Amino acid sequence: MLCLADPRQRLAAPDGRPSGGKWRAVAGAAMVTILSLAITGCAVGPNFKPAAAPDVDGYVPGKLASPDPGRGGPRVARQHFVSGAEVSARWWSAFKSPLLNDLVKQAVDHNPNLQAAEAAIKIAQYNARAQRGLFFPQVNGNSTSSQILVANPGQVPSIPTEGPQTEFSLVTHQLTVSFVPDIWGANIRSVENLDALTELQLFQLEAAYLTLTSNVVTAAIQEASLRGQIAATQRIIGIERHLLDILKQQFSRGAVAKADVLAQEAALAAAEQLLPPLEKQLAQQRDLLTALAGQYAADEVAQKFDLAHFALPANLPISLPSKLVDQRPDVRAAEANMHSASALVGVSIAARLPNLVLSANGGSASFNLAESFLPGTGFYTLAASTTAPIFDGFALYNRQKAAEAALEQAEAQYRSTVIAAFQNVADALRALQADARAMRAAVHAEETAKASLDVVRSQVDAGQVNQLAVLNAQQTYLTAAVIRVQTEANRLADTAALFMALGGGWPVTCTTPVWRECAMAEGPPPPPNI
Repeated sequence: MLCLADPRQRLAAPDGRPSGGKWRAVAGAAMVTILSLAITGCAVGPNFKPAAAPDVDGYVPGKLASPDPGRGGPRVARQHFVSGAEVSARWWSAFKSPLLNDLVKQAVDHNPNLQAAEAAIKIAQYNARAQRGLFFPQVNGNSTSSQILVANPGQVPSIPTEGPQTEFSLVTHQLTVSFVPDIWGANIRSVENLDALTELQLFQLEAAYLTLTSNVVTAAIQEASLRGQIAATQRIIGIERHLLDILKQQFSRGAVAKADVLAQEAALAAAEQLLPPLEKQLAQQRDLLTALAGQYAADEVAQKFDLAHFALPANLPISLPSKLVDQRPDVRAAEANMHSASALVGVSIAARLPNLVLSANGGSASFNLAESFLPGTGFYTLAASTTAPIFDGFALYNRQKAAEAALEQAEAQYRSTVIAAFQNVADALRALQADARAMRAAVHAEETAKASLDVVRSQVDAGQVNQLAVLNAQQTYLTAAVIRVQTEANRLADTAALFMALGGGWPVTCTTPVWRECAMAEGPPPPPNI
């Protein structure tokens, strides 16, 4: 059970001094509060304790090996995992792209999803503040004036100079004070639940921020990939068109057969067919980037990306497993949900216990407004009532059991979220390890295919035509060039996925309403070069 601090401290004036002076005007309400807080003891239900960090030493079995493209073959940029290093809040700056930095800032400033998440936090905060109002007496005042006509003059008041009156006025002023002492801590638990929901909304804002920044980076990389694929396709189209021109010249001299020319024309047409789908994807990717930046498609963002705009981050910070649960917004949100469920168990238990209601009613009544403030017109009522559920068809009992089951569900969901978080990091690490080897193979395949195509082109120029070899060389080079671009983009995207899996480095001090300035700060320095 959750025990309260000294309840008398609640009655101090706003400046911290004991109540007095103008505070005596609410002495009645204060007395009700004192009585209720004297009765109030501890809050029923379980006290929430944050889950301990998982007892694991790493994300993958054995020692974590940095991505290694292997020896021999073409030189490929290496990456290094720096264990224990902190992730920068501006993790996307590791790609060293000013255009990307500008676009991310633009998206964070204008994306409506983040604005909706901010509004959700305000809703939760105001609901929690409203619930805190029940810690204090509820005071209502009313003033009524009525004109009364009665049928029996003998039953109405008499004015000495005028005799019985069949018509008179009645003016009443009254102040009503009511209070429900939080004997079992039901309201304490309700506030605890709403505070936990406020925390949950804050973590959902963090998740929306991390998702948005990751989507912007990934979409920019995908745009660069599409531009690279279009450039590679256009390059091979140029080569195939050049070879077609040579074959046409040779055909005009009778050096090659018509079939060879037609085969080359078919190969050129097949390559040209690849361009429209890629151009469509690029246009749609531009629409996506514009929407992420919070703009309409007609107001396309100015930033345009190709792979030359990105530098592959060489040193990748890997947070300690014990810190991952503090950095991942989905894990923190699951913990806040568990906290909320825990508080609701206490609320359901308190609902089954006796309850006390204190009330006071005072005022004045007279036959005209001027007399309503004179001595002798006042009245008051003090009342206390106790209610307790005796039999409700086990409704409250089953609601308590449902709340306890909801807590069990929240605990299981938290464990599932933690396991998924560690899986995300492990998947990103393994992807980067594989990407290094895939990049080396892709570069080697492109270089080999280009060398083979150059040999075939020289043979065509010399009139030594083997059309099957020409077609094979062209197709092989086109495939290798596109795969090399895709592999390079995948490596960049998987690097961004690792930053996202680690929680994006959101500073724990970032809270509303200045979270944008905090989250967009420089953050910790990058890991040292290795």
